[in-house]
Amino acid sequence: MSLIGKEIEAFEAKAYHKGEFIDVSSEDFKGKWNIVCFYPADFTFVCPTELEDLQGQYATLKDLGVEVYSVSTDTHFTHKAWHDHSDAIGKIEYIMIGDPSHKISRIFDVLDEEEGAANRGTFIIDPDGVVQAIEINADGIGRDASTLINKIKAGQYVRNHPGEVCPAKWQEGEETLTPSFDLVGKI
Repeated sequence: MSLIGKEIEAFEAKAYHKGEFIDVSSEDFKGKWNIVCFYPADFTFVCPTELEDLQGQYATLKDLGVEVYSVSTDTHFTHKAWHDHSDAIGKIEYIMIGDPSHKISRIFDVLDEEEGAANRGTFIIDPDGVVQAIEINADGIGRDASTLINKIKAGQYVRNHPGEVCPAKWQEGEETLTPSFDLVGKI
């Protein structure tokens, strides 16, 4: 069952953020756009490249009013240790949520039950806490965080312009579509 268009279930968790342990909950997602990036495990191979790439887009995402959260089934303590010992992860300024109970990974339906680790899942969540976009990759396929910028801009545009939709490869400032009877079969 798809999570698109559904409000995320309630959760509470511990996280590592800027040298501190903090509490995070699903309520923190309300009132702003959010990206939640699940990854299999700390101290691995593809994961640090993805999280470092996401950090490279973080300032642009913040400028768009987006908060970023990474999540793995590791603890917040493990996130701190990784942050302290990896050059790539040491750059991270966004919130790193620990999910050792696997509750959050199950809520987002990305848990590999046999491995006890999350799949590579990326979720865009709107200010109402509703999932607007999902991308899930196989373990060996890393993600490109730059693709999130246009997805966020399209999501924000559609939210602010009811009745309009963004076509494939839409860029901010380009023409959108207004679905109607007269448009059927004309594209």
